[in-house]
Amino acid sequence: MKKVLIAVTSVAKYPNLERPTGLWLGEAVHFADEMYNKGYEIDYVSPEGGYTPIDPESLKADFMTDLDWKYYQDKSFMNKLGNTLKPSDINAADYEVIYYAGGHGVIWDFKDNEALQTISSEIYHSNGIVSSVCHGAIGLLNIPDNDNRYLIDGKNVTGFTNSEEEAVGLADHVPYLTEEALKERGAIFKGEADWSSFAVVDERLVTGQNPQSGKAVAEQVLRILNKV
Repeated sequence: MKKVLIAVTSVAKYPNLERPTGLWLGEAVHFADEMYNKGYEIDYVSPEGGYTPIDPESLKADFMTDLDWKYYQDKSFMNKLGNTLKPSDINAADYEVIYYAGGHGVIWDFKDNEALQTISSEIYHSNGIVSSVCHGAIGLLNIPDNDNRYLIDGKNVTGFTNSEEEAVGLADHVPYLTEEALKERGAIFKGEADWSSFAVVDERLVTGQNPQSGKAVAEQVLRILNKV
């Protein structure tokens, strides 16, 4: 059985704000838990390798479930987030799924990371699955497909919506909006009510709308893999 690869951010701070950012913990946890429960081995990769910062907002009581607390106290899991692989360490042939977790940090380090894009393209074109949740959809923007097109061109996708970005008060503090960026790449954007769990499947591309959607993405990925 091939492995699962989870991509996380290396960015710890908003470049234009005195405010920390990083991985939204639950977006990694709720996807990973479903994969671990089916016996998958998971590797974690980030643009720079090494430590991935955790967005402190994601650790607030309103957002932390019992499952999040379980993983947050799991030294093995947290050590993996503290020592992620670099893209150059990855052999795409070892994986059948890549999953881009979010958190606002990815806005600055996923979009133009050609190494991650190459890994994703190789996984997809080897009949693997490319997936994301929330801002993690930024990692999908520049993945090449055949015929000089982008992978998401003409495909149904979701991600953090304009209204959700407005609701958290950050629409004016990010260089672009996730929903708009996906549309500009030719994707057919789908969205549900703010903060609802929602995942979209288009062939072997699976995307989730927001932090509430990591488990839904995992369930759809497992369905494609015939593991449910």
